[in-house]
Amino acid sequence: MPVMSIQPPPTTDRAAQPAAPQPRPAPDPRVDRAAAAIGPLLKALGDRRDFAVRFWDGRGFRATSDRQPRFTLVIRRPGALGRMLTPPTDLAIGEAFVHGDFDVEGDIFAFVSLPDRLGALPLGVRDWARLLTRLRGLTDAPPATAGRSAADLRGERHSAARDEAAIRFHYDVGNAFYALWLGERMVYSCAYFRTDDASLDEAQQAKLDLVLDKLGVRDGMRLLDIGSGWGGLLIRAAERFPNLTGVGITLAERQHALSRERIEAAGFGDRLRVELMDYREAPVRLGRFDRIASIGMAEHVGERRMHAYFGAARDCLEPGGLFLNHAITAQPSRISPPGGGLLPGALGRLAARRSFIDAYVFPDGELLPLPVMLDAAQAAGFEVHHVESLRPHYARTLRYWVSGLEAHWDEAVALAGEAIARTWRLYMAGAAIGFEAARLDVHQQLLALPRADGSSDAPMTPTRM
Repeated sequence: MPVMSIQPPPTTDRAAQPAAPQPRPAPDPRVDRAAAAIGPLLKALGDRRDFAVRFWDGRGFRATSDRQPRFTLVIRRPGALGRMLTPPTDLAIGEAFVHGDFDVEGDIFAFVSLPDRLGALPLGVRDWARLLTRLRGLTDAPPATAGRSAADLRGERHSAARDEAAIRFHYDVGNAFYALWLGERMVYSCAYFRTDDASLDEAQQAKLDLVLDKLGVRDGMRLLDIGSGWGGLLIRAAERFPNLTGVGITLAERQHALSRERIEAAGFGDRLRVELMDYREAPVRLGRFDRIASIGMAEHVGERRMHAYFGAARDCLEPGGLFLNHAITAQPSRISPPGGGLLPGALGRLAARRSFIDAYVFPDGELLPLPVMLDAAQAAGFEVHHVESLRPHYARTLRYWVSGLEAHWDEAVALAGEAIARTWRLYMAGAAIGFEAARLDVHQQLLALPRADGSSDAPMTPTRM
């Protein structure tokens, strides 16, 4: 497959004066070697290859179709492909992107679906070995990056101290960074789109109202929000119910500080408060509540601690009360193979020592199948009253977030650093594809804690929105 020259784009500024032709850089012979190495992959994709490739000397491969490429994979230096594909796993590709070995110009969602397409090709171990052998001589010093390295957590997995470190690794990258793309209420979880043309802000308020309505929150109640983020649910509850009191808990210091500021600015400091606290401390320190919500927090708990998590919620809830647990769940029959599925079977499991998400985004996070979560809830004494999937809503939410991040890219880089901005762009796009492909789901689980006589505040029929 020949390497084709890519011409620089013509200027669109009609007022620009003609400039003297600039000398083009001499072709780098290492590009020919890199092209020969990945050529079989591109050829195997055939007419389905809807993207272009551009190497560091300006040459590359055009898309095979007559249409504009959905994205261009920009290989920035000679050693980039080797670092991306040694071994061929999602972690290696993700690290190379975070550290700036390559760029994606155009549709990031199309790019993150590329490993699925490559993994489906009839490529065996020998094919991958041949490719990596060809790349072995293409080396250089890895790019110097700052601001993001893989999480290195110590101590017992899902102990209180290690959970705190994991939460802060993800959430304490900067409130201003999150504010660029989360929306007005800064809700970092699935929105709820009642109509196709709803904006992100409208959908996030609708989700908060959906939670409050499913819980049957009434004026005068006490509400606990486990993992309260930047206070969005508490503030919305106080807006709707002038005599409600609420408490939120979080382990992220920056979230804690800003949520308190937002509560005071909204005029609810006399009725709402947020504490820096592990969920395991809540029963002793906070007492009981009429209603409890936990939105996007259970993913951090881990399967081994799930019984303790639901036990803590039970001990914080008045008998007859309701608990809404909103959590991302795994679809075991459709989940991506270890390492992203580029390497087949046992070899893929061997190479996938760690996922990109675990290393750079949510260390120690665990996505459990829904039955595992519900079993733990029932073992703690909860009645499973109603379960609803919001999977399509999360896919759309993530696309809004990625669009917002890209629209404020220069500000995001200035606030958090390029490595963090790249990490969030890649992981959110990948998550959107995961929800769209039904590998991931998100379920709202309305749980009741029956009184001694079996009664509870659960409605006869689910709340309809």
